[in-house]
Amino acid sequence: MSYTIKDVARHANVSIATVSRIINNQTGYSEKTKQKVLNAIKELGYQPNAVARGLINKRTHTIGVLFPKLSSTLVTDLLSGIEKATHEAGSSVIVCHTESNGEKTMKYLQLLNEKRIDGIIFTSAPLLEEYYEYMKKMDVPIVLLSTESYAFPVPYVKVNDRHAAYTATQFLIQKGHKNIGMLCGNIDDAISGKPRFDGFKSALEDHNLPFDNKNIIFNRGFTFYDGAESLKTLVKQAPDLTAVFAASDEMAIGAMSAAYELGIKVPDDLSIIGYDNLSIADMSIPPLTTVAQPLTDMGEMAAKMLFELLDSDKTVESRIMSHKIIERKSVIERE
Repeated sequence: MSYTIKDVARHANVSIATVSRIINNQTGYSEKTKQKVLNAIKELGYQPNAVARGLINKRTHTIGVLFPKLSSTLVTDLLSGIEKATHEAGSSVIVCHTESNGEKTMKYLQLLNEKRIDGIIFTSAPLLEEYYEYMKKMDVPIVLLSTESYAFPVPYVKVNDRHAAYTATQFLIQKGHKNIGMLCGNIDDAISGKPRFDGFKSALEDHNLPFDNKNIIFNRGFTFYDGAESLKTLVKQAPDLTAVFAASDEMAIGAMSAAYELGIKVPDDLSIIGYDNLSIADMSIPPLTTVAQPLTDMGEMAAKMLFELLDSDKTVESRIMSHKIIERKSVIERE
């Protein structure tokens, strides 16, 4: 049998309005009355209707998250953190897979608007003016995750990609490597592609090492297949490389797979460092040394910031999360 709020009120011998205030954490009742109502809810197994609650407090207890790609392990880690914070806040998540497609992104935003979601976490892609203007009309808080915008005043959570790439390259230099290549993402990608390339180039320059265009391969993305194909090209262009910085862990593992096919031993012949610290980095052979983004913590922080915006009229500060090197077995020291 499905019980209603009327049944709870009758069972606790209080008014429906009192039950509603207690369910929605409002004031105007004693602790004794609260306990009576909570006991009645427990005894009846009453589940508050989310739609009805939304009519009362103008919240649906649902947030929308837009991802450009769902197949990446990176998304799994980000979403894990988002769901943790969202669950603790008593809300749910609607995940939208945009495929970085403008038309599909707009359709998802329209859907989220129809669902009357409470807020949006926008991840891993540029925030275009079309998206921002539509979300502004929705009148819901927005937090950017693993991306940022200079054009629009939206808080974000991310690492400093340029600094993290610098750290990864510097690590190879400190291990004695002087002839270092890079498997880069899309140089036109202002979020991750160009900053990671800039960090790599700056580290070489600051340590008085020559920069050579033949030591760089630019890709369309950051996938396993990008890494595998581009390493084959890279070692033909620059056969004397002793180390490679791959701009993602998926690319790094793709590069290690290609190296195996080519008879190149990692790390004896070629050291490889990745970027992200995905769970697969610890499962590769050899285990991958990488510069870690705290992805789960980033997702959790973004969701907490969103709920802070929902619960308060105050603005929230953007957060740059710390990165660090996770040293495993894919990099060796050179004399």
